[in-house]
Amino acid sequence: MAAPPPSITFSFPVPHAIMMKSLSILSFILLLSPLFAMANTSFGAENTEGKKYDLFPEILKEEAVGRLNELGKVSDANGYLERTFQSPASVRAGNLLRAWMEDAGLKTWVDQMGNVHGRAEGINPSEKALLIGSHLDTVIDAGYFDGSLGIICAISALKALNSSGRLGKLRRPVEVIAFSDEEGVRFQSTFLGSAAIAGILPVSALQVHDKNGVTVQGALRASSIETTEENLLQLKYEPESVWGYVEVHIEQGPVLENVGLPLGSVKGIAGQTRLKVTVKGTQGHAGTVPMNMRQDPMVAAAELIVFLESLCKQPDYYMSYDGQCTSSTVESLAGSLVCTVGEISTWPSASNVIPGQVTFTVDVRAMDDSGREAIIYEFSNRLYHMCDRRSVFCNVERKHDANAVVCDPGLSRQLKSASYTALRRITDEDPGDVPVLMSGAGHDAMAMSHLTKVGMLFVRCRGGISHSPAEHVLDDDVWAAGMAVLAFLETLL
Repeated sequence: MAAPPPSITFSFPVPHAIMMKSLSILSFILLLSPLFAMANTSFGAENTEGKKYDLFPEILKEEAVGRLNELGKVSDANGYLERTFQSPASVRAGNLLRAWMEDAGLKTWVDQMGNVHGRAEGINPSEKALLIGSHLDTVIDAGYFDGSLGIICAISALKALNSSGRLGKLRRPVEVIAFSDEEGVRFQSTFLGSAAIAGILPVSALQVHDKNGVTVQGALRASSIETTEENLLQLKYEPESVWGYVEVHIEQGPVLENVGLPLGSVKGIAGQTRLKVTVKGTQGHAGTVPMNMRQDPMVAAAELIVFLESLCKQPDYYMSYDGQCTSSTVESLAGSLVCTVGEISTWPSASNVIPGQVTFTVDVRAMDDSGREAIIYEFSNRLYHMCDRRSVFCNVERKHDANAVVCDPGLSRQLKSASYTALRRITDEDPGDVPVLMSGAGHDAMAMSHLTKVGMLFVRCRGGISHSPAEHVLDDDVWAAGMAVLAFLETLL
């Protein structure tokens, strides 16, 4: 450590009054200096060229976090968060989002699939539009950030533009969409909202029913939305009218937390298949049917579930190398294949009755579509052999399929650059290289990829936890995400 400079002693006399006045001024300056520093931190940052940037903490941070918390309390359940397609809470959440969109200066409407839209036309309304979106529905016992974060960040960024008089200067229209259903909890059919916009939702989806026998069409009608086969088809956006789609979403994984950065660009999304497996046996009395005479669907289902776990942990051990599967297919599954049984039900579900039927769901995800198909083929093939051996009937239904999606390289680079810019502005430091990740979770971007090029931005979440009330994003990371969207939008000015 360098030695301190020598002190300087003045030998000429200083009048007492002047000395006291000078000390008072010095004290006043010292008192105000922290406030000046705080103002600089809160409201503006200076880049290397000396240009000031407004950081909008009151919009992108304080207000955004407050709105996420408010939205997280809009629930159909007491004590936990649950919002499913067109439920009362979902409708209330949509109304709240619509009000916030209007507060940001956007023109709003709700379409025939319950999607909430907010649009800024910019200076060229006829130009191709940038779409930014995510979903407003949740899983059961959800966290506050899955889906909602992407919508709130987009609204906040546009409000920041509006507050600085720049919203009308966008070179192309920008439209925020809060999709009505992505999770697929109520109707076991994901992406109802975004698939309708992308034009890949079949009209038969209107007649899919929930556990209470209510159809998608009926749920919309209960919300005063009359949806027919004709106006459902009219929801499709024309590819010529759309420039691209961007989605901000929590990572739902631990990578960003491990590298110590709040933002990451996404290069691709894993493909996904959902199956419904039904196992039927012979219902009987738990105390009177001998063990060797039972046709028990519960035990058969348990064996199938354990086999699925083994297959997905060690696919190279179980896969048959034939026309359906090659060694390169198996190699493609390394590090990305995941299989989950998330729901199981029995009938009649009584402790003293051998069930007559067991139903469970299977969720298979992988980055390689051919590898995912090979896993499903192998599981289905072994399933029927196991069921025959146990003298039970088995059936497999495919409820959902989505191929893996590669994000547009150009959009990904822009989002990565916007993330770097946002972090540099907020911290006034070089954040280093923004990481590029793959997504194992499905997102509305998968459906929207059938309409236009897509890009995604991931936001760090604590412990990588999602689909849980423990899901959490730091306030500063919400700010960083909103600032990144703002930096991205500024490239359209």
